[in-house]
Amino acid sequence: MALRQALAALLVLCLAAAPSGAEEAHKGAPEESRKGGEEHPRGLPAEAVTNHVLTLDGEKIGFTARAGALRLRDAQSEAPQADVAYVSYERSGVDAATRPVTFVFNGGPGAGSVWLGLGALSPFRLRVTRETLAPSMPLTVVDNAESWIPFTDLVLIDPPGAGFSKFLTDSDDVRKRFFSVEGDANALAVVLRKWLTARGRLGSPKFLAGESYGGFRVVKLLEALRARENIGVRGLLLISPVLDFGLVTSDRHPLRNAALLPSFAAIARKANDRAALADVEAYAAGDYVVDYLRGERDAQALARMSAKVSAFSGLDPALVARLGGRVDAKTFARERARDTSRVLSVYDGAAAGFDPAPFAPDVDWADPVLESWRAPLGAAMTRLTLEKLAWPIGDARYVVLNSDLSHRWDYGHAGRASAEAVSDLRAALALDPNLKALVTHGLYDLVTPYFASKLALDQLPAFGDPSRVRLIALPGGHMPYIEDDSRRAMRDAARAFIEHP
Repeated sequence: MALRQALAALLVLCLAAAPSGAEEAHKGAPEESRKGGEEHPRGLPAEAVTNHVLTLDGEKIGFTARAGALRLRDAQSEAPQADVAYVSYERSGVDAATRPVTFVFNGGPGAGSVWLGLGALSPFRLRVTRETLAPSMPLTVVDNAESWIPFTDLVLIDPPGAGFSKFLTDSDDVRKRFFSVEGDANALAVVLRKWLTARGRLGSPKFLAGESYGGFRVVKLLEALRARENIGVRGLLLISPVLDFGLVTSDRHPLRNAALLPSFAAIARKANDRAALADVEAYAAGDYVVDYLRGERDAQALARMSAKVSAFSGLDPALVARLGGRVDAKTFARERARDTSRVLSVYDGAAAGFDPAPFAPDVDWADPVLESWRAPLGAAMTRLTLEKLAWPIGDARYVVLNSDLSHRWDYGHAGRASAEAVSDLRAALALDPNLKALVTHGLYDLVTPYFASKLALDQLPAFGDPSRVRLIALPGGHMPYIEDDSRRAMRDAARAFIEHP
C-alpha cells in the first residue's frame, strides 16, 4: 500500500450523524453466543472456551480464553446484521464480580484488535523487533511477559468490517450506519453491555483501551455506554490516540506543524524521554506559533522558523527554507535519510526501509512498519485462533486493516478535519469525578505525534485533580510496544492506573 493510502487506512490509524433512531437499531441484538441456539448460514461459529496457564516471574497464572461472536440485529425486524468477533482472557481463581475488565479496541477505522492483542497486552505475543520486522518474518508466538492479565481481564473486540467479524446482510444502509462515528459507538456499546450481562460482570470496574482511532472511539463510547446502556466506565487507556483530527490532518490548522516538531527532534536526537526535548517543546508552543501567525509575507519570521526547524529536524536548511519552515511528516520521512536511499516510517521514525524510487522528486512508498507488520499479524492471529483458542473459523481471513472501510468512514457533516473527542472527554470528566485517563504515545510517531495530544489535553480544566488525565511519552513509534522496554513501561503504567483509583 502506498504511504498516502496507509495513512488514510490506519489513522485517518491510526485517523453524517447516524439517522434518527439509529441507536435503537442494535438494541436487544447481540447474544452472548449461539451455542445451542439458532444458527445463521453465514454466521460465525459458537463460542470456544479453552484454559491456559501463563508463568510470570515464577508465578503461575491460570486464565480462561473465550473466542466467539455477539450478534447484532435490527431492533424492529430482528433481522441479523453482523456477528462481532471477540476474544476474552479471564483470570481464574479470582472474584469475577470485582475483578477489573478492560475492553480493547484498535483504530483505523477498520483495524482489527490484533495490533494491541498480539503486540502488547494479551497473554500471547508475536515476537518482533525493528530489525526482524518484515512481511516474511517468522510467525513466532510466545507467552507475553508483559501481559496485562495479572491485573485485569481483557476483552478484545473486532468492530464490524474488521478482524473475523462478519456482516450478515447485504444492505449498504447497515454498513453506512456502522461505518460512522456515532453508529460505531452505539453498536459497540450494545456489544459491551451484552458481554457484561452474559458474564455477570456489570459490577466489575470497567476500563476502555484504544489505540489510534481506537482512542478517539473509546472516548466517543463513554456517552453511548452511560446514556443508552446504563454502564459507567472507570478509566480510559489511550495509546497513540487521535483526539483532534485538525491537529494531525488539517493543512489549515496552525498547530499541525508545531505538533510535529518535537517528534522530528526526537528522531534526529534519538531521544529516550521528553526531558531531552524540553527546548523543542517550548519553541513549538511559543516562538514557532508566533512567527507562523505573522504569515508568509514576513521574511524575517520565515527565516527564523526555517533556521530553527532545520536545526531541530536535521533537514537541509535550503529545503526547510523552501517550505517556509512548514515541514510535513511525509517530507521529513523522505528527506531525513535521502542520502542513503532510505525512507523512514511515519509510524516509527526510528525504522527505515529502502526508497523504491530514490532519484524521483516525489514518490509514495509502503510504510516500513505498518505494511511490514500486517501480514505476520494476520497470519499469527489466524494460527492462534485455530490452534490455541480452538475456535473453528475454517478458512476465514482475518482482516488486519480494512482500507475500504477507512475510506468510507463518515465523520459527520463537518468532515474528518473537524472531528474531535476533546469536548467529549471534557464533558465526561466534568460529569464523573471517578473517571480518569492515561494517554500513552511513542516519541517517534509522526502519525499521531505526542505533542498534538499534549496541546489538546492542556485545554482541559483541572476538574479538581489535574492528575486524572496523565500523558506519558515512551521511546517508540505509533506502536511503542514494539520496543521491549516501552512495552514493560506501558504495562507498569496501566497496572498502576487500574489498581489505584
